[in-house]
Amino acid sequence: MKGTHERRGGNRHIGWTHQVNLWHRRHGSCAAIVPLEDRLTGNPRATSGVLAFMTTTPFSINWDYRCPFARNAHEHLVVALEAGAPFEASFVPFSLNQAHVEEGDTRAWEDPAREADLLAGQVGIVVRDRFPERFLRTHLALFALRHDHGGDLRDRAALDSVLGREGVDPGEVFDQIKSGWPLDEYRKSHEAAVADNAVFGVPTFVADGRAAFVRIMTRPGKDAGLATATIERVLDLLEHHVELNEFKHTTIPN
Repeated sequence: MKGTHERRGGNRHIGWTHQVNLWHRRHGSCAAIVPLEDRLTGNPRATSGVLAFMTTTPFSINWDYRCPFARNAHEHLVVALEAGAPFEASFVPFSLNQAHVEEGDTRAWEDPAREADLLAGQVGIVVRDRFPERFLRTHLALFALRHDHGGDLRDRAALDSVLGREGVDPGEVFDQIKSGWPLDEYRKSHEAAVADNAVFGVPTFVADGRAAFVRIMTRPGKDAGLATATIERVLDLLEHHVELNEFKHTTIPN
């Protein structure tokens, strides 16, 4: 579906932050792991496929549950976090619906016809901010609803089912949505992302004033080493290789 995951054409670094100890823009990056000890002193060689150097730079990653590449990136991040990777990550909502609104047309936030399209994102916001201990699992379950189970992210009953399975009271979540603040937060986060970092799609990583749209083709399964190395590779490219603006394979392996 051409254009589904790109902006033609905002990311406030607020919201729930999880620090452990507790398709289509023409941009993307896929790179083999290069041992950082070959370039940085003081880092012993990694084992088990995990980079020895581990960034502690705070970063954000945005999401829209409709995007399979966002699903891939968030799965890697969540698996790494749950395994103890010391990433300081903020999860920021972004609306692909709004990203495709033509100039002069009604904004998604103000369009009654888009109300259901924005529902799942608001569910994620409420769980992030009101049920943080349940966020990571619920977050992945909402991606799975769409991409693993073929469910409808606009269907209240389907969303209720996901919340119930993850131990979150659906009634409380939707009461919060009715109050209006989740939609306002959704709008502000999206508009800030566009204004501050020219974000056009998901997933976009932002760290230290730099932003990059990243397409990760793999899923981690339960491989925490792969997950951690994948996120660390993305952050290394983002933070230390600003000269590399585009690196895209011309074919995709089956």
